[in-house]
Amino acid sequence: MIKNCLPKPYHTKLWRAIYEYELIEPGDRILIGLSGGKDSMFLTYALSTIRSYSDIPFEIEAVTVDIGFPDAFDIGRVKEACAAMEVVHHLLPTKIAQVIEERRGKTNPCAVCSYFRRAAMNRFASEHGFRKVALAHHEDDAMETFLMNILYAGKLCTLPWKTSLTRTGVTVIRPMMYLSEKDIIRAVKRAGIDTVASCCPYSSDTMRARVKRLLLELVRENKMVRANLVASMRSGPDVELWPPIRRHNRQNLC
Repeated sequence: MIKNCLPKPYHTKLWRAIYEYELIEPGDRILIGLSGGKDSMFLTYALSTIRSYSDIPFEIEAVTVDIGFPDAFDIGRVKEACAAMEVVHHLLPTKIAQVIEERRGKTNPCAVCSYFRRAAMNRFASEHGFRKVALAHHEDDAMETFLMNILYAGKLCTLPWKTSLTRTGVTVIRPMMYLSEKDIIRAVKRAGIDTVASCCPYSSDTMRARVKRLLLELVRENKMVRANLVASMRSGPDVELWPPIRRHNRQNLC
């Protein structure tokens, strides 16, 4: 049975994010991206708990995007958990797995899945009158994305707290990025939340999995690595980068 109680440290960090970045406003209808894993299940639990006593009136529902892999996950357990939290649940079937197989060996399967899954979810939100989509990224996800962008894309950026999508008119919010993955693991266990394992055949060998292992190794060597990475993701006076590459006209160099 799910315990309807959010410990104070979690409450504080979630509300800090909500107020600092204006993630939730009065009258919002929020659609939660719910895969059934620990992160999205905790986000659903946290928002359903906050909703019960918040001075900011808002509504939440959840949607699970069915990627279409042959080994289907237990959607019944997801629906039962949502019912226990009094959250309306939607199932959105897709053929994303087929697209991944068609492009196998040509593109990164995680990038393809992420793109089409977000597109399907945002379109569903727009068509059903949701102003916002809530995603369950946490602090570790932000750090891993930061490193992945530097190492694999040559870009200095990470996950934003809030993104307005002009095409759909939906705003994507990430309320959990002051929480670490360890925080969420402990909270899920304490609340008695039943999670569903991923059925993705690519989840064990991805860029993110490799960066996660690298980060764990670095943190074992130096406990300050996490704090330093979080500080590096902040804009401020300590940011010092090279100037952009100057595109010279060849004729002027002769």
